[in-house]
Amino acid sequence: MFSLESIGRILVFFGIMIIFTGLLFILFGKIPHLSKLPGNIEIHKKGLDIYFPLAASLIISLILTLVLNIFIKHK
Repeated sequence: MFSLESIGRILVFFGIMIIFTGLLFILFGKIPHLSKLPGNIEIHKKGLDIYFPLAASLIISLILTLVLNIFIKHK
C-alpha cells in the first residue's frame, strides 16, 4: 500500500499540474490565432455550432510532452 507521505506527494503533484493547466488555458486564451489554426474543425449550422480544436490540441500535447519529459528525465 501507499504511505501517507507518498499519497501527499501525489496530491501535491496533481495540484501543481491542475494549476499549470489552468495557467495554460489563461495564456492560450490570449493568443489571438490559436483557434484559427488549419486542422481545427468548425461546423456552423442553424442553431448548432460545433468546434473541434484538433490542431491546437496536438500543439498543446506536444509542448506538454516535451516539458514533462525534461522534468522527468532530470530527476
